[in-house]
Amino acid sequence: GESVIAGYPWFGDWGRDTMIALPGLTLATGRSEIARRILLTFARFADRGMLPNLFPAAGEPLAYNTADAALWYVEAWRAYVEASNDAETLVQVFPILQEIIAWHVAGARYGIGMDPNDGLLRAGEPGTQLTWMDAKVGDWVVTPRIGKPVEINALWYNALNIMADFAKRLGQPSAPYAELAAKVRQGFQRFIRSDGAGLFDVLDGPAGDDPTSRPNQIFAVSLLHSPLDPETRQTVVRICGRESLTSYGLRSLAPGHPDYRPHYLGGVWERDGSYHQGPVWGWLLGHYALAEYRVYGDAAAAQARLQPIRDHLLDAGLGTVSEILDGAAPHIPRGAPAQAWSVACVLEAWQRLERLKRQYCLSR
Repeated sequence: GESVIAGYPWFGDWGRDTMIALPGLTLATGRSEIARRILLTFARFADRGMLPNLFPAAGEPLAYNTADAALWYVEAWRAYVEASNDAETLVQVFPILQEIIAWHVAGARYGIGMDPNDGLLRAGEPGTQLTWMDAKVGDWVVTPRIGKPVEINALWYNALNIMADFAKRLGQPSAPYAELAAKVRQGFQRFIRSDGAGLFDVLDGPAGDDPTSRPNQIFAVSLLHSPLDPETRQTVVRICGRESLTSYGLRSLAPGHPDYRPHYLGGVWERDGSYHQGPVWGWLLGHYALAEYRVYGDAAAAQARLQPIRDHLLDAGLGTVSEILDGAAPHIPRGAPAQAWSVACVLEAWQRLERLKRQYCLSR
């Protein structure tokens, strides 16, 4: 089958990275047949409603320690069907997508499952790292995020709406997905902070609700189906713009937090301990630009957020986009010099915003 190398020179193929990168690397570049082959490759490895986090060396078992790869898989299918109008392949894979939803409702590995009280997904067990903020050194999980992470539930709401749309398209019952999405939307309002400072990062964790200012909340605005009202979307974009936004991406932790690390340096413990505690992540810039467009409706202004990447193409890996950069200016590139989702999310956002700009010009 086919997959995506997450980053050169240190990463192999990861389920989460592949699904996040797929629309930008294949659909934005007019290669929908490659997207189809990758999506069908991963369909073979779906198990108990989950996709593998990474493919280990030959002979070793697959690792399914990810709470979001399967939800990004549903989003990747949405993007593929939108670009290709390939209903025939959707019919083939729809039972697998149904299983993903069913397992998330009933409960999957690592404590991943729906809370019947509010419809939200909980995830996590001590000693495991399940979200994209997955740094672990020995037995130390740097950002465990046990509970109900905000981006997992934004993806969950998005996936349920996609499934309702798919079901309608295929003449299948869509009401169960739509009804569950409505329940999740209502439950998602619990993430809204009463102090006007955006969204909680995690609900119902071991120490209660986590108000740490991280960029994960941006997905509640950037994804096609948002559970937030327009005013709250604007608040989220404003908070992320103030706390996280840099020229090349969003910081993984706001500088005012005591755990903030402005530079990604040192040995393994120092680097992995700071990995999601301040460094800038390039893949988040595309999502911020799309969220900003959703709030303000100005495609040209949102697209301008991506312009600095043009200069970055000469900074580290020539012609490509780095994995991370220092949180502090001048934002020196760190990590893998060529990262799939950094490249892909900028490409996808650029293309979508370019298309919106042209539609606006034609309508005038």
